[in-house]
Amino acid sequence: MNSIPQQIQDLRQLINEHNYYYYVLDNPRISDRDYDQLMRKLESLEQRYPEWVTLDSPTQRVGAAPLSEFAEVIHKIPMLSLANAFTDQEVADFEQRIRERLKIQSIEYVAEPKLDGLAVNLQYEQGKLVKAATRGDGQRGEEVTNNVRTIASIPLRLRGATIDVEVRGEIFISKTGFLQLNQQQLANGQRLFANPRNAAAGSLRQLDAQATASRPLSFLAYSVGAIQGHLLPECHDQLLQQLKDWGFPVSHLCQTVQGIIGCLAYYRQLLGQRDQLPFEIDGVVYKVNRLAYQQQLASVSRAPRWAIAHKLPSQEASTQILAIEVQVGRTGVLTPVARLAPVSVGGVTITNATLHNQDEINRKDLRVGDTVIVRRAGEVIPEVVEVLLDKRPVGTVAYSIPKQCPVCGAEVTRVAEEASARCTGGLSCAAQRKQSLQHFASRRALDIQGLGEKLIEQVVDKSLIKTLADIYQLTTAQWASLERMGEKSARNLQRALEKSKTTSLARFLYGLGIRDVGEVTAQVLAEHFGQLSSLMEADEATLQQIPDIGPVVAQQVVTFFRQAHNVAVIQQLQAHGVNWPETRIKVAVPLVPEEEKKGETVLSLQPLTGQTFVLTGTLSSLTREAAKVRLQALGAKVTGSLSKKTDYLVVGDNPGSKLEKAQDLGISLLDEQGLLALLESLERDFSL
Repeated sequence: MNSIPQQIQDLRQLINEHNYYYYVLDNPRISDRDYDQLMRKLESLEQRYPEWVTLDSPTQRVGAAPLSEFAEVIHKIPMLSLANAFTDQEVADFEQRIRERLKIQSIEYVAEPKLDGLAVNLQYEQGKLVKAATRGDGQRGEEVTNNVRTIASIPLRLRGATIDVEVRGEIFISKTGFLQLNQQQLANGQRLFANPRNAAAGSLRQLDAQATASRPLSFLAYSVGAIQGHLLPECHDQLLQQLKDWGFPVSHLCQTVQGIIGCLAYYRQLLGQRDQLPFEIDGVVYKVNRLAYQQQLASVSRAPRWAIAHKLPSQEASTQILAIEVQVGRTGVLTPVARLAPVSVGGVTITNATLHNQDEINRKDLRVGDTVIVRRAGEVIPEVVEVLLDKRPVGTVAYSIPKQCPVCGAEVTRVAEEASARCTGGLSCAAQRKQSLQHFASRRALDIQGLGEKLIEQVVDKSLIKTLADIYQLTTAQWASLERMGEKSARNLQRALEKSKTTSLARFLYGLGIRDVGEVTAQVLAEHFGQLSSLMEADEATLQQIPDIGPVVAQQVVTFFRQAHNVAVIQQLQAHGVNWPETRIKVAVPLVPEEEKKGETVLSLQPLTGQTFVLTGTLSSLTREAAKVRLQALGAKVTGSLSKKTDYLVVGDNPGSKLEKAQDLGISLLDEQGLLALLESLERDFSL
């Protein structure tokens, strides 16, 4: 058996190899679960044997104490900036200067995307990462070693090399990561980042590495600085391959091209792909491929003569806010949108931009009439970055989101912990109709089989339904008239609609789509109140006495049932025959002094309270989910695994190993007929 140090070393090497396949080759060899298991095994060994923990272990990416300030780092070889070209002619002039200096006619370049991120220098000694620094002014930057170590795509140890080398590249945040980060900022009531570069820079310059670790940072390598113990290849494209071999991700968009024709063709190709790229770019970089030519061309001032950045059209422009309107999303969220004077941004005419929510409007002090900077990022809806206050007209007024929904007129509310305002129209708001109906018909709600998204879109778009209750009054002929529906399908759907009318209170509550009321909460409310009328009459204080019901859920429930239109839809559903077994309940006064009373205690008379059931096999006359709901409505606890505390195992066809285990544990067995007899008997005796 291998020694502990060898086991630890083998695990580290295996994990590093899987990181290489994942981040560099984009070809993972194992699942995330298996990778996590390897990491947990390594963590366990290192916890038991801390004397074998080293800084280059994959487990040591986070853990340094917060810094009070960043130390200064002087780069061994300056990190030069690039000269910019904005036109094809300027690129042609660049190549003309190179051909004249080198006295050759044909030049090969490496063309690569210019990422809109933050340049860093990674210093490795004997193959181990020892220091990382920002570019700074090119001569000196800030040390960000602890933060860089948290970025999973940066290797802590070079793959197959024990040399001293500086590796240079760009730290950035992808478009998807940027959106998720700003959504998180919104949810936490924090300031939004203006763009991915701003977000990456702010994330890397956190004094606490734990904060950096929480940000979705990525890295792509593109060059080296000082190097010892290794000969560089002849060409830059070979150097990029060397970086990959050492374990660094390199952009797959890099291409070796010939002359200015190849450069400009690459530029136009990347410009056409700009919106589909996973990250932001602000240009294309052309580098002379042969390293000997680079040395011969040298540098001027702070820029190399052998490379240039060909800038892409700007993604920002200034325009005026003509109006602010509110859009209501399918979940009821009100989003303010600025209507803009048309402006071209990145080759696309922009007329609208999202303002996110009231907090962002207040923070930026946005007003109708303001001149603003608008940013467009790929396919993401444009947003207002900032206001040009020096151009603000006299007489502008602050903007506030309306108190009534602009679509249905219902009350607009905002929970204290949330950034978004929401329409309470729910079941009757046209903007939310499709989403409400899809949720109501879903498997874990009313389970209306055959009523899918395409059908729902048709009946809403054709104005065949106005509320949830209307689905129960459409005729077979009306269903059959829809696209991809025939007489047989319509009859099947009508049967499914009729079947869905018999449900449980928990399913019905869940199907109503009350904000923050999921399956578990709906079940808790149904078991506690037993009757819908009792729940509808409850106030927030009463609701908060129930275990697991907090102030946010209590407020949402009370607000929902306070809306007359929601009550009307519920009454219509019941009038169409939607029903469930309600449970008789009684209220008992706690035996405590009056001053210690916390409220009334609801005692359920549900006959199966305290009984635990497990279902196995296939039931022929009802689904296991339906059986579970009916058992829960009678007070039973239904779990997925057997234990000594299980009271009954319900056995269907092909029961599997649970049957044998239940027999070993002496658990009572119920076949399908026995279950049905039990349910029907108890539902008859204990329903109103």
